[in-house]
Amino acid sequence: MDFSERALKSAIKRRGKIEIALKVKIKNREDLSTYYTPGVAAVSLEVAKNKERVFELTNKGNSIAVVSDGTSVLGLGDIGPEAALPVMEGKCLLFKELAGIDAFPIVLGTKNVDEIVSIVKAIAPSFGGINLEDIAAPACFEVEEKLQNISIPVFHDDQHGTAVVVSAALINALKVVGKKISDIKVVIFGAGAAGIATAKLIKPGCLVMVDSRGPINETRKDINKYKKEITQLKNYFQASSLEEAFEATDVFIGVSGRGRVTSELIKRMNPDPIIFALSNPNPEILPKNAKAAGAAIVATGRSDFPNQINNILAFPGIFRGALDSHAKGVNLKMKLKAAEVLAGMITKPTPNKILPSPLDKNVVKTISKAIVSL
Repeated sequence: MDFSERALKSAIKRRGKIEIALKVKIKNREDLSTYYTPGVAAVSLEVAKNKERVFELTNKGNSIAVVSDGTSVLGLGDIGPEAALPVMEGKCLLFKELAGIDAFPIVLGTKNVDEIVSIVKAIAPSFGGINLEDIAAPACFEVEEKLQNISIPVFHDDQHGTAVVVSAALINALKVVGKKISDIKVVIFGAGAAGIATAKLIKPGCLVMVDSRGPINETRKDINKYKKEITQLKNYFQASSLEEAFEATDVFIGVSGRGRVTSELIKRMNPDPIIFALSNPNPEILPKNAKAAGAAIVATGRSDFPNQINNILAFPGIFRGALDSHAKGVNLKMKLKAAEVLAGMITKPTPNKILPSPLDKNVVKTISKAIVSL
């Protein structure tokens, strides 16, 4: 099936993927007076007396703004806010379909960090949470950092959604090959939002990170402060070459680009290597080539191969739980709990089954319930 052609035909026919639906109907003048003026004034006065009642008396407590500047969209790069809008609509569709959350796409005509922060702060009273999406690194880190104290959850999915699902997949993959996280060496190829967040969350015994210019180490003068922070981790290995980075490695996590990993590099890894080639739509190495090189488990970001690692397994449940518990933010404890319960949904992981299906609606229920219980 040509999914590109199908998507274009659908967009032309429907003018997008989402719309606003009504909870009440205006059938007569009595309804008009109840839901608009003069009746609505009574609701406004209640909120004016106690702002927290806005979660009870409006849709704020079930609404998310999906915010993007269009600078890092899928594998397409900086394509601008208008071109990012179809992707943001798709994210909103998933929020509604899987978690019952009303999500609104908001694309911004600015790449300036302070302007983005100012805009999000200004619109925050309308929403129960903010999902930052497809904002390029390092701006994405700065934006999220500056929005942590606005009294509602702010979650950059490209960072933390990826990290949570990778962590869950790794828990189960290690069970299959009989290894412990504290004993393994992990190489992460890609030092943007997803790679750095994953490095901070999984905490293996030994870690090395590679970007487009090679292994990241303290001798390099071209790394930003976020990459430098990774080199300061106690478990970080200062590799000087790509070959050294892969030597005696147990796990490869790719969030970089098509064809970045060769069979020769995988052959340098320890026995039963785990390969997470997550670049979309084209992985760092195809599963058949990775397995031919000795991989015990292979996962990708695609739905047409076994073991799909997709953010859809994390963000709907995390936001559902955060909204239901009136959380002020999404903290490390929530992310670790989400990874733990997601992994636990597969009681007997196998080489071809380390995660639930992205369309399994029990995922949202399981994660949200776990977060509310914290």
